[in-house]
Amino acid sequence: MCDGCIGDSMVVTDITNISGSKSRFRVYIDEEFAFVLYKGELRTHGLTVGANISTEGYCEIMTKILPKRAKMRSLHLLKNRSYTETQIRNKLTEGEYSEEIINDTINYLKSYRYIDDTQFAKNYIEYHKNNKSRNRILRDLSKKGISFDITAEIYSRITDGRDEETENNQILYLLEKRKFDKSTADLKERHRVYTFLLSKGFMPDSIKRFL
Repeated sequence: MCDGCIGDSMVVTDITNISGSKSRFRVYIDEEFAFVLYKGELRTHGLTVGANISTEGYCEIMTKILPKRAKMRSLHLLKNRSYTETQIRNKLTEGEYSEEIINDTINYLKSYRYIDDTQFAKNYIEYHKNNKSRNRILRDLSKKGISFDITAEIYSRITDGRDEETENNQILYLLEKRKFDKSTADLKERHRVYTFLLSKGFMPDSIKRFL
């Protein structure tokens, strides 16, 4: 992380407040963006525009302060809900951490199984298998950064390969939940239910069998 340090010191050429935050600042060293620090961290390291920052000070920030903060940020997020690897990466990227720090944080989280995309996919499929179609589930997980191949294999395993039967049961479950009665439903109600099931990711031909 400190390979770019040349010489005994570098110059802080700019410090800008991050929009929407009163305490976070972008620090520029030798005219290039270096990292984001909090107001208290700026004071601790004596960083002001025009000040020198030593190689040792720079490396302390890059190898101790920022990696620790990235891990703590991730653990704070994971305290309340599960995240995929891609989601955590995106959160850290938004925080303007370097790619090296992000990779280090991801490896740390994986080593303790704080993030596990396979388990995330299993839990998601188990929770939604009765109210979302296979296509919708796979699409949702893809948006969260889990590959189609992984989710398709897990879905097939959870449903014992009975994808069509599972989808039929899902449609029946949702129709029952909406108290849909085919024998009394008018055209308007059928269209409303048809649109609803499409939004859940079911294929038109599958829906029409029940309407």
